[in-house]
Amino acid sequence: MPAHLQKEARLRALPSPPLEAAKSSAKLAALHARLALTHRLPIETLARCLVDVTADPNPDFNNTSLAHLGRDLYSYYTSEAILCRYPRLPTAVVFAAMSAYVGPQTLTQITKEWGVELVAEPGGEVDPGYLQCKREDSMLMQKRSPDSDDDTAATVAERQPKIVGGANRPNPERTWRRGVSSMTVYDDEFGHLLPGDNNKGRGGGDVTTTTVENACSRFVRAVMGAVYLHRGKHAAKTFFGEHILSRHLNVGSMFDFKQPTRDLSKLCAREGFDSPVARLLSETGRLSRHPVFVVGVFAGRQKLGEGSGASLNEARIRAAARALKGWYLYSPLDVRVPSEAEGPNAKPWKPVLVDIGEVIV
Repeated sequence: MPAHLQKEARLRALPSPPLEAAKSSAKLAALHARLALTHRLPIETLARCLVDVTADPNPDFNNTSLAHLGRDLYSYYTSEAILCRYPRLPTAVVFAAMSAYVGPQTLTQITKEWGVELVAEPGGEVDPGYLQCKREDSMLMQKRSPDSDDDTAATVAERQPKIVGGANRPNPERTWRRGVSSMTVYDDEFGHLLPGDNNKGRGGGDVTTTTVENACSRFVRAVMGAVYLHRGKHAAKTFFGEHILSRHLNVGSMFDFKQPTRDLSKLCAREGFDSPVARLLSETGRLSRHPVFVVGVFAGRQKLGEGSGASLNEARIRAAARALKGWYLYSPLDVRVPSEAEGPNAKPWKPVLVDIGEVIV
């Protein structure tokens, strides 16, 4: 058999591209330069970040270990940024903000922005600049449980567990125990169930297929882990700020108050304020088809919020909702996160505001 046919047969027998192929890949070199990873991060490591566990089950060649490290770093940097910047946010909104910053859907979009394409079928003969993974069939993806792996729901309130159990959670047969407080203690950074014996896939070796979201998420997390290992904490924090924290997130749009007037009354009673009173500030077209009322909510002489609507009740509810947002979206002027106090030349850490928490009705 000719030498080139032997080489091609040897490559086809491999589950993923060999290491020596990374140096000759134009796609991989372009991605390395696009992310400004410098020579301290070898291009072979970047090639390993593109090999999913479904393509190559060998942990020495896939991105599982790097993805675990990158997930922890993303969770740490994102949570400290959110909690220090908005110390009064309700827990459900914190979960939603975490998902918006580093959730699977966001990381999939980042993969597309980086110009990374998925391979049709992984193998040793494929260019290492492609993301190597074995994708699920379209019919299987439609029947897939929404609580498996690290799939993300639109909101925490709408996500209800359809499986029983989960790692580290006591009394798995009692699903009523899964509240917001237990999500903080037992579940992951998005408030989702951790995989148990009946929900494998977080990185176990028995995974044979995956979704595009999960493969892209593991890739972006693996890149973060590689940057941390090869370039250190400062470079990892800079990489996080450039690619994650720089994305605009409207936290105010994540609130969904059911009864804002009741919540505002409970909040004022808890903080020792005067009871909130709604007052009509202005109106126009009361007898027309499209009236507009402007209502303000006051606690004593201090105006807490203002809202407008087509009816007095609508304006009052909007004013109460804005008053609650004004309280929960409070942000200190000089915000420092705990990771900024690390290092020999860092300034001493000054404790930040720790709020008592959201209103419990």
